[in-house]
Amino acid sequence: MSAVAAEPGFPWPVVLFDLDGTLVDSASDIAASVNRLLLDLGHASVDEATVRGWIGDGVGQLVAQALRHAGDARDVESVMPRFMRHYEDCLLLDPRLYPGVERTLRVLQTAGVRMAVCTNKPTPFVTPLLQAMGIAPYFEHVLGAGELPQRKPDPAPLRHLAARFGVPVEQCLMIGDSSTDAHAALAAGAPLVLVSYGYRRTFDLHGCGAHAVIDRFDQLLELR
Repeated sequence: MSAVAAEPGFPWPVVLFDLDGTLVDSASDIAASVNRLLLDLGHASVDEATVRGWIGDGVGQLVAQALRHAGDARDVESVMPRFMRHYEDCLLLDPRLYPGVERTLRVLQTAGVRMAVCTNKPTPFVTPLLQAMGIAPYFEHVLGAGELPQRKPDPAPLRHLAARFGVPVEQCLMIGDSSTDAHAALAAGAPLVLVSYGYRRTFDLHGCGAHAVIDRFDQLLELR
């Protein structure tokens, strides 16, 4: 497999981005969907900070965490259809791009770097969110939860995208914010950069073997 032309000095021809907590701050909308479900089930709502600690492992784990927090013994699958309706209704309430995202993506695309989104967000909601944020055209591929049997932290989604780009996964830089992204990249053998502003929970960003940890999204352009 051959590499793809990239910006001079930028080491990776392909960049794979996590979505929630990396490109888009969607925590308030996700919290709203969780709280609508909790209220439906007769429970008290929770604050956004609590929900931020539940984001990253997919909606199944998100709902499971919410039920455990509420002391509700119901099976996750039994409430999932109701939650997904709330998730859809809350998807575009108040999502926000992190500072520097659009400019950085534009610079990378102009330089010939190819890009994709690799997220555990359910597939039907990924492209509408990217479109609403005005960044959908920057990505050649979008891979959400449900398209493959595996999801991050399994390395399969990263390897799948590398194959679609026609490059070794070692040439695909993964940008994420959590242990889910880190474990997927490290297991795949992909280089990893983590952002410090996302939904990392208690994960040690600096001690996991990442190439870099960046505090601003546009610092991606300075990496070598």
